[in-house]
Amino acid sequence: MASSPHMLEKILKNPRFLPEVFETMRDGLMVIDNDGYILLFNRAAEEITGYRKEDIISKKCTLFNCDKCAVRDEAGGQMNRELLQFGAIHNQECQIKSADGRSKFLLINAVVLKDDSGEVVGAVESMTDITSLYKKEMELQGLKDELSQEYWCMGLLGKSAPMERLYEHIRNAAQSEAPVLILGESGSGKNLVARAVHKLSRRKDGPFVQMNCASLNEQLLESELFGHRRGSFTGAVSDRIGRFEAANDGTFFLDEIGDMPMTMQVKLLGVLEEKKIERVGDHKPIPVNVRLLSATNKDPNNLMHTGKFREDLLYRINSIIIKVPPLRERREDIPLIAFHYLKKISIVNNKEIRRITPAAMDILINFPWPGNVRRLINTLEHSAVTCTGDTIDVLDLPDYLVHEKRRDGENHIDREKICSALSQSKGNKSLAAKRLGVSRVTLWKKLKAMDNDK
Repeated sequence: MASSPHMLEKILKNPRFLPEVFETMRDGLMVIDNDGYILLFNRAAEEITGYRKEDIISKKCTLFNCDKCAVRDEAGGQMNRELLQFGAIHNQECQIKSADGRSKFLLINAVVLKDDSGEVVGAVESMTDITSLYKKEMELQGLKDELSQEYWCMGLLGKSAPMERLYEHIRNAAQSEAPVLILGESGSGKNLVARAVHKLSRRKDGPFVQMNCASLNEQLLESELFGHRRGSFTGAVSDRIGRFEAANDGTFFLDEIGDMPMTMQVKLLGVLEEKKIERVGDHKPIPVNVRLLSATNKDPNNLMHTGKFREDLLYRINSIIIKVPPLRERREDIPLIAFHYLKKISIVNNKEIRRITPAAMDILINFPWPGNVRRLINTLEHSAVTCTGDTIDVLDLPDYLVHEKRRDGENHIDREKICSALSQSKGNKSLAAKRLGVSRVTLWKKLKAMDNDK
């Protein structure tokens, strides 16, 4: 029986096997001679370029209008000097025109072909279609450009008057070294405000360290804030620096500071006054140079009056107060925010969602948004999954969005609105109920009452 290497050599020397190998390749493959005429073109190359093999064999490869040919020079005449010098070109990106005139973005690899005497007789080129990846990259870059140019530059979206005031307060706070207290509801973007203040401040090249005070118990909170010495408590198997120390020469953002235990408030006050910290289990003071930014979704004055927050600490951290407007107070920003995040969501889910119907947008605009921007994003993610085409309609929205809308105003829907909603929904009662912002049962009761009034 012939050995495997011998059999492989026999297969490779038999020319009738090569076309079959070429046709099974997933990448496009093209062989050209020294003058640039196409000698071989496999099935994958046909699918990528749109050209049929019988129409392209014996034609010059310049018909692709490649912007950066790996094989020919700029004039399409002589073979590429780099290819001749090194014998191969790897992972070169280029753009061609397909048979239907559309642009295609390819990743090209090429090697020269030589005869038995060592003379170059042509080249073989493989091509991988990266058009979809290129478009996604361009779309993501476009989103970055939008953020940096049209909607300000720190991830905060909005052109409304409340947002313009917020931007001004951020810029003013960034010029100071005073502590900042950021007030706002959950999901309104308090962390983005903190990052914006840091990025615009003189400390922008220093670290930005953040911690949520509500996520840890008292012992772990102290260790996270100030660090600990090995053996200071069970589980402290090595020395560890705290967040304050890690933020030295930068900014430390304490989120949900209103949930900080009273004993920790005392220690935090001491650090702010002395500008020194002590690790748990150690009595050696460590100087820290940190600007403190804090945030809470609670009323700090109410916390103080109910004995849950120290008055002296509050006055230490609220030298500058920035209030983040809730989404319901800047409804005119909702379409801008919705379409911005739809672009991102479309890219992630590989879907082309381009529009939101006026009825669906009306529901988005008029919803009170107790979860603010964070909840709006969750709603859009849900709608993108349920949407079957390129347009989000009322039926694609989560049920809670409609059921929570105008709960206390269900009795104020008149006959004209009901008839209009049914007409727009082509008699579909579920869709009409969503358009009206009521439950299907409520709509059924209204229709029954209308029949009785006739």
